[in-house]
Amino acid sequence: MTRIVLVFLGAFAAIAMSFTALALLPSLQLSTIEPTPGTTDYTYDEQRGREIYMREGCMYCHSQQVRPAGFGADQQRGWGDRGSRPGDYVYDETHQIGTMRTGPDLHDIASRQPSRDWHLAHLYQPRSVSPGSVMPAYPYLFEVKTKANVQPSEVTVPLSAEYAPPGDSVVVATHEALALYDYLMTLELEPLDDASNP
Repeated sequence: MTRIVLVFLGAFAAIAMSFTALALLPSLQLSTIEPTPGTTDYTYDEQRGREIYMREGCMYCHSQQVRPAGFGADQQRGWGDRGSRPGDYVYDETHQIGTMRTGPDLHDIASRQPSRDWHLAHLYQPRSVSPGSVMPAYPYLFEVKTKANVQPSEVTVPLSAEYAPPGDSVVVATHEALALYDYLMTLELEPLDDASNP
């Protein structure tokens, strides 16, 4: 009976120490991180776009972390003027930092490519704006309508003749495509003052 109690207490102590070291202490440390200046919480549409970004698995091919100078060529590639900081991710629950770069890093995409037309065309058919891209197309985030049926509030996607639908039809962005664009526009690295930007 005594051995069973000792085994139980040993297992409990091991689990408690593991939980403290791997979950509790990092959580306490992260709770003290202040947002990077210029970082704001997501609006409803931006959060919806973030959910679509996760649903479509964008993080499997795109990272969201600009490595600091000396740790890679990210800044030389034009992916951001500074390295990512913990405060950049304060409002992210389920971080989308990623590990692969089949496509370019997106952490500063709003600065590099703010055009809504470009992003919508890229989502509908990536090769229409980026020849040779291996990114899959997401046509189900769009509708094809005749020009007569497009409402004034709807956003049409400008496409070259090669990728445009036939006849008098046009591609119209759904709310999901527009929300995904809104989320991508939150991915912008604000410059830091020299004292905090080594």
